Amino acid sequence: MSDTQKLTAAQRTIGDFSPKIVELTDKVLFGDVWERKELVPRDRSLITVASLITGGNSEQLGFHLGKAKDNGLTEEELIEVITHLAFYAGWPKAMSAITVAKELFAKEN
Repeated sequence: MSDTQKLTAAQRTIGDFSPKIVELTDKVLFGDVWERKELVPRDRSLITVASLITGGNSEQLGFHLGKAKDNGLTEEELIEVITHLAFYAGWPKAMSAITVAKELFAKEN
């Protein structure tokens, strides 16, 4: 395994630029919050994906759609989440999200 493969996503993308954000992301967010037992990872992923869509934060959506699949959500379920949120979060946000999902899922298949 190369050194690049051992790095977290945050370390690879912004490690040299903002080490403190990387530390907080890796230790607090993913090392503590995501590991709490009160919610299973699948539910955390569903909440996170929905929050990113409703907030219009599609730049981080690709990573979290992949993580959601790793945590047990299917492509069909994730597409349904986006479809459902089109009516609650807004059509443009859903269209942006579905574009990210389509591109990600096409790369994976």
